[in-house]
Amino acid sequence: MNKDLKIAVVVIAIIMLVAIFENTPSQSINLDDLMSSAPSSNIQKTSSASSGSSSSCYHNGIELKGKVQFVDSFPDLKIQYVSSFSDINVEFVSSFPSNCGQWQEVSSFPDFTVQVVDSFPDIKVKKVSSFPGMN
Repeated sequence: MNKDLKIAVVVIAIIMLVAIFENTPSQSINLDDLMSSAPSSNIQKTSSASSGSSSSCYHNGIELKGKVQFVDSFPDLKIQYVSSFSDINVEFVSSFPSNCGQWQEVSSFPDFTVQVVDSFPDIKVKKVSSFPGMN
């Protein structure tokens, strides 16, 4: 292997590692999130989340609890409000959004940002007043 090819392989490997770790939350690294860069594991992750597993409260490496800011462009997630067949039930709280599906709306320093859309959402959200979490 010549020197230029070795350098190219190392640069590509570093870029892939940076891309993987940019998508993980800073609080903890979840094995499912690390594996989500592979297409086959993405299918497994999606099917396990839709099967009613309440232990997984992530979507594309974003933990679906905490402080959320609503934006008009460049969101972390695109959501659509629905009344049935939701991916997650969300309870809006005024403080301490510590459980899956509990969101606190903030105007600065959010954990993640969302944009409300009418079509092609990343996740479908149902507003609830109790029992938040993944469906």
